[in-house]
Amino acid sequence: MQITLDNPASAPQPLSPYYSQVARVEHADGSVLLFVSGQIAEGATLAEQSRGVFETIDALLKAHGATLADVINIRTYLTDIGRLDEYGAVRREFLTGTPPTSMTFEVPRLFRPEALLEIEVVAAVPAGG
Repeated sequence: MQITLDNPASAPQPLSPYYSQVARVEHADGSVLLFVSGQIAEGATLAEQSRGVFETIDALLKAHGATLADVINIRTYLTDIGRLDEYGAVRREFLTGTPPTSMTFEVPRLFRPEALLEIEVVAAVPAGG
C-alpha cells in the first residue's frame, strides 16, 4: 500500500497551507481510495456554495483519475439543517447515480464565518479504472 498526500495544481488550492486536500491510498491490486478533505466555497446562497464545493471536489477527483460517480461516502456539515432540502437538490445535480453512504450534521459554525456548509468525500477507484 502506498499513501500520497496531495494538493493537485489542476484544482482550486486549499485555503490554508496546513492540510492536504487529497489522501490517495493505492493498494497492491491497483485499486485506489481517495479521501478528500472538507471543502467550502464562496457564494451568497447555500445553493451557490454547494455547487462550488461539488465543482471543487470534482476537480480534485479528476486530478486523481476519478469522478463523482466513484464517491462511496459523503459527509456534509450544514450550519442550518432546516435547509437540507435546498442542499439536497444541488447534491442530486452532481451525484446522479446510486447514492453513496452519507452522514449529514448540523454544526453551529465552520472555520470561515461565511461558510454555510462543508463537504468531505471518500471515493473508490477499481484497479484499471
